[in-house]
Amino acid sequence: MTAPTTAARAAYESDGYYISQQPVLPVPVVAGAKAGMDEVRAGRYDTGVAPQPSVWKPGDDEDKLCKIEMPQVASRPIWDLVSHPALGEWAAALSGAAWVQVWWVQLLYKPPVRPQVSTNVGWHQDRHYWQVWEAGSELFTAWVALEEVGADSGPMRFVRGSHRWGFLDQSDFFGQDLDGQRRGLPLPAGASWSEDEVLLPAGGASFHHCLTLHGSGANTTGRARRSFAIHLRTEKSRPVEDRRAGLTAFIDNPHYCPLIYPRSV
Repeated sequence: MTAPTTAARAAYESDGYYISQQPVLPVPVVAGAKAGMDEVRAGRYDTGVAPQPSVWKPGDDEDKLCKIEMPQVASRPIWDLVSHPALGEWAAALSGAAWVQVWWVQLLYKPPVRPQVSTNVGWHQDRHYWQVWEAGSELFTAWVALEEVGADSGPMRFVRGSHRWGFLDQSDFFGQDLDGQRRGLPLPAGASWSEDEVLLPAGGASFHHCLTLHGSGANTTGRARRSFAIHLRTEKSRPVEDRRAGLTAFIDNPHYCPLIYPRSV
C-alpha cells in the first residue's frame, strides 16, 4: 500500500492511466465496502440517507449492469473506502496535486453474462459526461476493485495515450457494440490504438485521466464484478461559472465529497 514512485507518475502522464500491481486499500476496508455494496443494492442504508437518483434501483433486474450514484452517503463502510487516505496519497503522487477531493462516486456491479443480456460498457471519455467543469480542469478517476479482476471478469480496458487525442465528443457508456463504436470514433491522424486490460487484486486500483478512452466487455466468470468509480479533482479545477448543480452540487459538503489529500480533519 506504499504510494507510487516517480516512475509511476511518468507512466500515468504518458499513458493516461496507472494500474496498481498490489492492493492499495486494507483488507478490512475492502471487505466492509463489499458488504456495504450488497446492502445498498438491497435498498438498506445504514446512514438513513439514500444514494442520489440512479439508473438502477433496488428491485431492478439482477442480470443488468448496476450503477448507483453517490453510494457513500448511504453506507458507512463504503464511506470508509471512498475517504481512505491511501487513495488520496496515490492520487496526489500520480498527479502532483496539492490537494485531492472526491467529487462524485459510482457503485458498479457487473453481473455474469446471461443469454440475451449484455453488460458491456461502451468506449467513452469521462470528460464527455463532465462538461459541468471548466475546460482544462484536472479531473480523474480511481477505479477500485472489491475482488480480484481477471481477464474473464469483464475488466476495464484503457486505450494507451488516448488522453492526448483531445476531446472526441463521442462517447456511449451504455453502448454494447464495442467494435462498431471503435470504428466510428473520430481518432486524430496517426493515432495508434493499443489497449491495456485493468487486471487487479482485491483492493487494487487504477487511476485514469478524464480524456482517456476506456470501456469493458462481458463478465464470463459466473460471479459478479464489484467495483467503485471514485471521481477526483485537484486544485486545478473549477465548475463552469462556479455553479453548484448536478454533478457539482455537493462539492462544498464534506459529508458527500471528502478532501482525501491532505487528509481533512
